[in-house]
Amino acid sequence: MTNTPDDDTQTKADQGKPPRPATVILSAMRQLSQLLGLPAEAVSSCERAEDGTWKLSVEIVELPRVPDTMTLLASYEVEADADGELIGYRRVRRYERGRADRR
Repeated sequence: MTNTPDDDTQTKADQGKPPRPATVILSAMRQLSQLLGLPAEAVSSCERAEDGTWKLSVEIVELPRVPDTMTLLASYEVEADADGELIGYRRVRRYERGRADRR
């Protein structure tokens, strides 16, 4: 794409640069939260694959409870394209906030 006087803005993808991880993380949290209608709490992992896609683990609050240690959270595996747009997700785990993994 050629930059013309009428078109003085280009996206990072147009410039051939991948988006920064922070941009992808915030975008993935926002998009997944909108799709599920539930608040995103955190991203616990983010990596860029060789093909340019992104793989993330996003923590979602599925059921807020009192006390907060009993809140039900879920971990979702999320895949985003090279521009950071969601292309797939799946829930891989549900757990109470106050319970650590046993390993």
